[in-house]
Amino acid sequence: MARVPVILTVNGAEQAEFVEPGALLVDLLRDKLHLTGTRTGCGQGTCGACTVLVDGEPVLSCITLAARANGTAVTTVEGIATGGVLHPLQKAFAEGFAAQCGFCTSGMIVAARALLDRNPDPDRAAVIDAISGNICRCTGYEPIINAILAAATDQRRTKSA
Repeated sequence: MARVPVILTVNGAEQAEFVEPGALLVDLLRDKLHLTGTRTGCGQGTCGACTVLVDGEPVLSCITLAARANGTAVTTVEGIATGGVLHPLQKAFAEGFAAQCGFCTSGMIVAARALLDRNPDPDRAAVIDAISGNICRCTGYEPIINAILAAATDQRRTKSA
């Protein structure tokens, strides 16, 4: 089969690659673009470790064809920080010990970013709903939920200052 061209913007930079028709977005990101923060966990779309934003919406990149991302803007965990400055979510995860083994962390942060982009003042239920597609085996979720709520507060405080 002939490879297909894929042109997309990843973390603000335009990328052009040729991929096999059945290539997955996670493989394009990790293997061709060397953005290894996006994890391959279950390979079935159930764990959320592979979560990225496609045009601002959380997407499971392990079950999304790379060709489907043609013409889109993709944000990975590497694109969450700006100019070397941690995003409030990244800072809150570190300060709140919300990452233990770290395997789910990138997917959690990306899913939480989508939530805070659409709802800068989420309640606990909204946070739980936003990360419901992401599995964590280490933390029991409490530090993650608390970190997301803390990041939301920090973002609101920073914007009002």
